[in-house]
Amino acid sequence: MSDAPLLEVKNLSKIFDLTEAAWLAALTGRSRLLLPAVDGVSFSIPKGKTFGLVGESGSGKSTVARMTVGLMQPSNGSITFDGKPVSAPGGGRGIGRGRLQMIFQDPFASLNPRWRVVDIIGEALLRKGMRDSLARAKRAGELLDQVGLVAVDGEKFPHEFSGGQRQRISIARALASEPEFLVCDEPTSALDVSVQAQILNLMKDLQDELGLTYLFISHNLAVIAHVSDVVGVMYLGRLVEVAEKKQLFKAPQHPYTRMLLDAIPRLDMTTRERSHVVGEVANPMSRPPGCHYHPRCPFANKRCKSEDPKLKGAANFAAACHGVEEGRLPAWAAAAE
Repeated sequence: MSDAPLLEVKNLSKIFDLTEAAWLAALTGRSRLLLPAVDGVSFSIPKGKTFGLVGESGSGKSTVARMTVGLMQPSNGSITFDGKPVSAPGGGRGIGRGRLQMIFQDPFASLNPRWRVVDIIGEALLRKGMRDSLARAKRAGELLDQVGLVAVDGEKFPHEFSGGQRQRISIARALASEPEFLVCDEPTSALDVSVQAQILNLMKDLQDELGLTYLFISHNLAVIAHVSDVVGVMYLGRLVEVAEKKQLFKAPQHPYTRMLLDAIPRLDMTTRERSHVVGEVANPMSRPPGCHYHPRCPFANKRCKSEDPKLKGAANFAAACHGVEEGRLPAWAAAAE
C-alpha cells in the first residue's frame, strides 16, 4: 500500500463560543467565553492504514472526528482527503460524502428506533442513487451478512438487537455508500469486553478485505494497541506524542504517555510497582502557561512552566516535550507489546 497520505490534517483548530448571547457581548463589550477544544493538530494517514487517537475525556478527540467527516467546521487549519478539501473555515464541502463515513460511539442512539434495519441501511443506498426498493433490500441483506448478521434481520427494529449487533448494523450502514475512509469514534466503548473483541476483529477483517483506511478514536489503550498502525496521544486539544504503535508501547517518550501506559495492569509488570494516574486535566478555558501538562508532570522545570513546547521529531516519531528535546528525562520503557 502507498505511503502517500489519503487524509491530511494540518494545523486543525476548533474554538467554541460559549457566550449565551455572542452578539450582545460584542455590542456591550463584555468578555466572551471561548473554549479552544482543538488547538493546532496535524497528522496524516496513508491509504489502508489506521491512525489511533487516544487521550483522556475532554482532550478533543471527538471534535477532531466530527471535523474530519465535515460534520463540524474548523475554526482554523485544513483537512484534505485524496488531495481535495473536506472542509475549511467558512464552510464548503470539497468531496462526496460517501467516500468518508463515521461510526458513532453509542449504537443505542445512532440508529433510528422507528425504522426497520433494512430502511436504515436502505437510506444510505438511496442517497447513493439506488432507486429500486427490491435492489436496496437485497443489497442491505448482503451488507448485514458481511458484518456477521443475516438478511432477515433487516425486517427487525433496532431495539430487537443487542449492543454488539447494533454496532454491526451501524458498520453495515457506513459500508452502504462504499466508503474509502471510516472515522470510528469510540465504537466499542459502550460494549462488553468480549463483544468489543468481536467488533474489533470484524473491523480488521473489513479493512483487509475492502482496503479501508481508519481514524480510530478511543480512550482505551488496549483497543488502540490492537487496531492501530500509528498512534497520536492528545492532551487538552493538542497532540503531545505521535509514534508507530510498536515504538509508542515499547518506549513512550512523553511523560503523559508514560503515565497512561504505566497505569495499565500487566502480567509481566512484577518487578516494579504499578503507578496511578496523577492529577486531573486542567480547565480548558484556563489553561496553564507553557506546557499545558506541567502541573501534572514530575519532570517539569522552569522552562516547561513558561515556554510552550512544539511537536518535534522524525516522520514516525514526534513529541512535544522540553524534557525529551533536552534529553533530561530518566530512562524508562514500558514492557514490549
